[in-house]
Amino acid sequence: MISERECPILTVSQITQYIKSMFSSDVLVQSISVRGEISNLVERGGHMYMTLKDDGAVIKAVIFRTSLSRIKFRPENSMNVVAHGRINVYEQSGQYQLYIDMLEPEGIGALAKAYEQLKKKLEAEGLFDAKYKKKLPQIPKTVGVITSPAGAAVRDIINIMTRRFPSAKMLLYPSLVQGDGAAKQLAEGLRYFNRTKSVDVIIIGRGGGSIEDLWAFNDENLAREIFASKIPVISAVGHESDFTICDFVADMRAPTPSAAAELAVPDLTELSARILTLESRLKTALSGRINRARKELDSLMSRRVMRSPSVILDDKNMRLANASEKLDAAYGKMISDKKAEFSRKISQLEALSPLAVLSRGYSMAFDEKETLVKSVSDVKSGEKITLRVSDGRIIAEVCGAVKE
Repeated sequence: MISERECPILTVSQITQYIKSMFSSDVLVQSISVRGEISNLVERGGHMYMTLKDDGAVIKAVIFRTSLSRIKFRPENSMNVVAHGRINVYEQSGQYQLYIDMLEPEGIGALAKAYEQLKKKLEAEGLFDAKYKKKLPQIPKTVGVITSPAGAAVRDIINIMTRRFPSAKMLLYPSLVQGDGAAKQLAEGLRYFNRTKSVDVIIIGRGGGSIEDLWAFNDENLAREIFASKIPVISAVGHESDFTICDFVADMRAPTPSAAAELAVPDLTELSARILTLESRLKTALSGRINRARKELDSLMSRRVMRSPSVILDDKNMRLANASEKLDAAYGKMISDKKAEFSRKISQLEALSPLAVLSRGYSMAFDEKETLVKSVSDVKSGEKITLRVSDGRIIAEVCGAVKE
């Protein structure tokens, strides 16, 4: 039997607490960076649980909600990362694990990875498709600008608009363009202009900077606000070679705020020249049309009908008279033919009429019910009958009837 003198007997909780205190007192594991591959990634309750592994071992890891909000990219299984945090023991499971407070993809910056992930996601959803791009108005009355009121971008836009098209108005929605809260304010500016319908086109942007400075323009919510905008949006983030997510979603991308102003409004000098050119072309077209119409009129006036209209009327009257005579003759012939046909029909009917038979000396006998007597069996002795002759009727009484 093991005695307490030889070796102290501890509970599981005491052992675990002792080991945890060892981790807590070790400075090395309280601020450590670990390289490994993510596996078994699970999100639960706003926290992220995973395993980091290499060829020889694994370690459990967790990123709590508060730390997860600071990580720009989205961790994925099989991703090689460098995690910073502290190692401690989770007493209930008796396992040690890494509590991560910072995480970066190995070989590429966290912002670059986040950018690639978001770009791939939005592109797959169709937010970059050309079919959704809205056309910019040719002559806008009012241009909305969302940028910092203190930056060089707004001054560049004002200068360009004043020089190119001074009649256009500009409405500025002041916003942060970098740091915490910048993306939210930029999105609020888009919603404001769409809600008030106070502008014809929107410029959103800022001057150049590092990827960290421009990061607000890689925000997913801002990208979706640009896509949802009913008003055309020009992305004007001041960088020539690189693109932000806003550049891909916007209806038009400009490399600088100055270039955005040039896209938003026409050049008054060029517009005036174009109007003069169109005016000249219109005059030429109208002159050509008038000349063609004049030639056509001259051709019509040279025709016989225009020189002597009475001759044409005389010809028409003669044709009408001839046609009228032919019509009268045809109508008279038709009436004559119909009368002759009618007479023939009358003659045929008279030949078949019973009255015609009576006129030749014959008579017809009818009984008291005015029924024609056709046989001796149709009458009886003493019955009165009516004999119809050609000029009247004879009332007679049947004395007898003999059948032959």
